[in-house]
Amino acid sequence: MGVVLTSIVADIQYDLRRLHGLWMALAFPKLRESHPVMNRWQPQTTGERLAYRAWAILGVLGLLVGYPLAVLGLLIRFHVRRVDRTTTRLGALGTVLLAIVAWGALTVLARVRFSPEGFLAVAAAGSVAVLATVLALLFGRIGGRGTTVFVAYPFAVIAVFLPPVVAALYSPTLASVVFPRSETLAVWLLDSILAYGGLNTLLRQRFELVGFAYVAMWGGLAVPVGWGFGILVTLANLVRPSADDAEADGDSG
Repeated sequence: MGVVLTSIVADIQYDLRRLHGLWMALAFPKLRESHPVMNRWQPQTTGERLAYRAWAILGVLGLLVGYPLAVLGLLIRFHVRRVDRTTTRLGALGTVLLAIVAWGALTVLARVRFSPEGFLAVAAAGSVAVLATVLALLFGRIGGRGTTVFVAYPFAVIAVFLPPVVAALYSPTLASVVFPRSETLAVWLLDSILAYGGLNTLLRQRFELVGFAYVAMWGGLAVPVGWGFGILVTLANLVRPSADDAEADGDSG
């Protein structure tokens, strides 16, 4: 355990030193040209020293916020890579067939357990999820990193979360898991991100989180959540590129 902890601390220290060094080199290119130990460039004039220290402090503050997000991105990237490897083994057609089987099975269960209205709702959600799977694969394959982050990721979030949320409207078991967590998330969003300009008060007056409002909520969150996942993974790639990213950068160069 001690060896593992020591290794983690060493990795964090290496990341922080490297990232801060890259940050400093943005404003002081001479740092890149000088030897890291011998004859390392140092600011000479009073103005250079003040600018150097101010830029260094900004870098430290940025790392205090950005590095934990990058670590979260590494965790998300780990799971995304597992999904990518699975889709690669299955192929695009196999992945779509898997989505059809998974959400088709949920639809069959809905036909047996839910009302006709519930069955139709789950069937519609499953159909949308399959279409979202196709679009996520399509934009992930044909586009660059920007298209993957801002288009493919939101479709992937819809493909995963939409059918269970709809099914929870008609299943007490799923509802006991999905709805309380959804309410907790909604309260947090209203009291933090959406509190600016009294937007949270307006939303509370206009909308009530019941019934299909949960579906609308998750449908609306699919885009920012997908973007957040994609941005965090991109940040993780910048902090610690994987072998695939290094090869991609080499090919693009």
